[in-house]
Amino acid sequence: MAGTGASPLKRAEQFIWLTARILEQRRFAHHFLGGSADAVETALGAYLNEDGGYGHALEPDLRGPVSQPLHTAHALSVLDSIGRCSGLRAERICRFLTDVSTKGGALPALLPSQRGYPAAPFIPIVDDPPAQLLATGPVVGLLHRNAVWHAWLFRATDFCWAAVDALEKSHPYEIEAAVAFLDGAPDQARAEAAADRLGRLVREQRLAVLDPERRAEYPVAAGYAPGEQHFPYDYARTPESLARRWFTDEELERSLDHLAAEQQADGGWPVNWRQWAPGTALEGRPLVTLKALLTLRAHGRSVH
Repeated sequence: MAGTGASPLKRAEQFIWLTARILEQRRFAHHFLGGSADAVETALGAYLNEDGGYGHALEPDLRGPVSQPLHTAHALSVLDSIGRCSGLRAERICRFLTDVSTKGGALPALLPSQRGYPAAPFIPIVDDPPAQLLATGPVVGLLHRNAVWHAWLFRATDFCWAAVDALEKSHPYEIEAAVAFLDGAPDQARAEAAADRLGRLVREQRLAVLDPERRAEYPVAAGYAPGEQHFPYDYARTPESLARRWFTDEELERSLDHLAAEQQADGGWPVNWRQWAPGTALEGRPLVTLKALLTLRAHGRSVH
């Protein structure tokens, strides 16, 4: 076992081997130990359904086998991280997205097929779910960033532009989704202008904790769990993100110091959203741990 004097990465590695699903073990090995992308894709394949979507609690807060947009978005992000978000893989996923989109061509967060299976109480199941930027933005941005061409993207992209342009009063996860779209949007001049406006909104509505030592002074969004706050690194996961311009060097560095200090005694990072079942909390922590390590590394912080 890694001792208290071990590096953040070594401590995290012990946590991953101790607690993570096979997919997160394979992802950790690929990103930090020289493991193969093939092994990641093989592990991800266990969550793939015959309809081309993904299910089986790939996104831990949605249990059961049925394909859902949030699971499929999660799968896309995994494929993107190993450089395999293209070709027949993307074609199959886009066919699924076409099948489950609303009449407007965009994605709802949760299909009614989830009914009858366990799901987080803060994700409502309705018969005719509306399209949401939260579900659509990250998918559209990621597909554009990987130069994927598919007919589904036309109306979905238009939906995202309209949703971003309409944002006035928002909350952190929606802003994250907007950034994910804007970072990949093909019209980067328009994306930069939209991002500048969102950055002002984030600061005006205090949607990012700019000083971790004064965290209690920043509001928690309605419906979020106590302490479920966002920091500059949550929006700017890489230095190349348009959201990086929203924060001064000092604000970003303070937030990265905070992120590094959040590593727990067992080597993993904590989840800050509402925990409603033991399994979901257990599966969520390795995901958060991977994201923390990748974020720190992307911003030039050594984790070794």
